[in-house]
Amino acid sequence: MYPAGNLFIPAEHGQLEAILKEPRQGPPKGVALVLHPHPLGGGTMHNKVAFRAAAALNDAGLTVLRINFRGVGQSTGTHDEGRGEQDDARAALDYLSRHYPGLRITMCGFSFGSRVGLEVGIHDPRVAFLIGIGAPLGKYDFSFLSSCRKPLLLVHGEHDEFGDVDRLRKLVAELETSVPVRLVVVPGAEHFFEGRLDELKRAITEWITEQLA
Repeated sequence: MYPAGNLFIPAEHGQLEAILKEPRQGPPKGVALVLHPHPLGGGTMHNKVAFRAAAALNDAGLTVLRINFRGVGQSTGTHDEGRGEQDDARAALDYLSRHYPGLRITMCGFSFGSRVGLEVGIHDPRVAFLIGIGAPLGKYDFSFLSSCRKPLLLVHGEHDEFGDVDRLRKLVAELETSVPVRLVVVPGAEHFFEGRLDELKRAITEWITEQLA
């Protein structure tokens, strides 16, 4: 049985199914939105990488929202090749900014979710920090990152089959002149970080803890 979310967020096509989780101790130090991989490849907010990224942000003291993009689970609408999904991300940001005013927002996405989230996050003034996991450079154009001026973490598997790590290193070297960017390459990991999820989680928790400090 498909696990249900605990929240529905209004969207122009109806609703977005979501899961909201508060940190285990104390008031939240910030809030975060986590976006899942490609829906047509089976991606949902329950994806292991998205789940572990959310847990990492929770461990750092953030309230974390995961959404199902349009057409996934109990979210209404139909897949829109990343265009409408950007609107979904903005609707989720509307929810976070309305319910947690004054707290800094972290945008975090995995694979397709990183392509959607990073572009939205770069241009949305409500977003303070950016995290891209497994950026699929082989499938999508990430040249828009050249306009980024916000702290950015990129976590990537050494053997990621959808994004050549040397190509990503070159992109990061170009960004470093104008962006506070960190690249963490997880040794031996592929796109879905099988057997390496603990390293992924640690990289996210350490980085966001530094940013919040």
